[in-house]
Amino acid sequence: MAPPVFDGDNYQMWVIRMETYLEALDLWEAVEEDYEIQSLPENPTVAQIKSQKEKKMKRSKAKACLCCISYGVHKDNVLERMKESESVKEYSDRLLSIANKVRLLGSMLKDSRIVEKLLVTVPERFEATITTLENTKDL
Repeated sequence: MAPPVFDGDNYQMWVIRMETYLEALDLWEAVEEDYEIQSLPENPTVAQIKSQKEKKMKRSKAKACLCCISYGVHKDNVLERMKESESVKEYSDRLLSIANKVRLLGSMLKDSRIVEKLLVTVPERFEATITTLENTKDL
């Protein structure tokens, strides 16, 4: 069974499907918990080796599943869009929550990329503000 692909619409439904998919594969813990994979001690036991390998594999599999976020998105590669009823603060918090989950899995996601996503996905009514920010700040 293939992971659900995010097509840019109905993010909340995709999240539910992805969480269910990862739970079914026993991978949700790798996304939800920020566990550190400990290095093996000198002369490790078979159980320690097996446990470390399993944790690495779960994290890698979860990361591979979450790569579906970017493969199915709109042609402008936008992960999420701000809702008309949403404040900028609520929207930025939502984007940061997504970014933090991606980072927990070891992916590099620069703050500048998040700012770029924020600026290109807010409604048109913010266009003048964005233009002013771009012209006066080093974004």
